Amino acid sequence: MRPGHDESPLNPIPPVIWLLLLPIVAMEVVLSAGGTGLVGGPDAAGWRLEALQRFSFAPGIFRVLLENRVFPPGQMMRFVTYPFVHGNFTHALFVSVFLLALGKMVAEVFRAWAVLAVFFASAILGALAYSLVPRDVQPLFGGYPAVYGLIGAFSYILWARLGAVHANRYRAFTLIGFLLAFQLVFGLLFGAGGWSWVAEVAGFATGFVLSFVVSPGGWQRLVLRLRQR
Repeated sequence: MRPGHDESPLNPIPPVIWLLLLPIVAMEVVLSAGGTGLVGGPDAAGWRLEALQRFSFAPGIFRVLLENRVFPPGQMMRFVTYPFVHGNFTHALFVSVFLLALGKMVAEVFRAWAVLAVFFASAILGALAYSLVPRDVQPLFGGYPAVYGLIGAFSYILWARLGAVHANRYRAFTLIGFLLAFQLVFGLLFGAGGWSWVAEVAGFATGFVLSFVVSPGGWQRLVLRLRQR
């Protein structure tokens, strides 16, 4: 038997990506089924709204809590729950596709804990950046800020590889540039998006910068550079 003959033609999805994907899929299956009347009866039509009210991140509420220095756990949990609930099926589908594609490539290089760190740190700092928008904005929900963090980690991987062969490192930012340009055009044509791009850009920056520390050997390289200075 030839070596590798029994290997699957499809590369398996790393377990950590399934760990992040399955709650998104499960939530959307339940909400979509309820919204179409397949389960739950008449009351199920409001399940999505209830989920958004319970799990989304509300910048206005957070600013009030911050001013009063009160941080109830139920409100703080919204920093890490909002990526798992979406506005509709299409919203969840696109996030899932990005998570599968980009997450798989990042998880093949990073350890599982590093992928989780990038995902949730990007979600948290994306929400914090969104709360700094100096106007009344809609609650933040959906996995884009966290997924953009994985795009940042993927850009770091490309950036490091291009640097290793002395190529133009700016090519590593082609993907994020394309996505932001597409989002801008889509928003101008259809009036969609609002200020959520603030959270997404912050998520990307978080993922890219954090990768300098959580990537394989990243902490050791950082300590070495600090010692050299």
